[in-house]
Amino acid sequence: MAEMSETAFEVYQDGSGEWRWRLKAGNHEIVASSEGYVDKAGAIRAVGSMKRWVENAAVEEIIEEGGE
Repeated sequence: MAEMSETAFEVYQDGSGEWRWRLKAGNHEIVASSEGYVDKAGAIRAVGSMKRWVENAAVEEIIEEGGE
């Protein structure tokens, strides 16, 4: 069985030169990604904000019409 690494944020520059972040789960699946930022520092600041927001985020159940 393949060893799973920890969940991690990755900061990278895309093909158009914008900086972005993505959150990868331990199985390497991308579970969240960002908009583009002009500079790397902006993307890194956004990662810091996400880390704070997620820690305190509420979980809400949404029941759509016709759903169970």
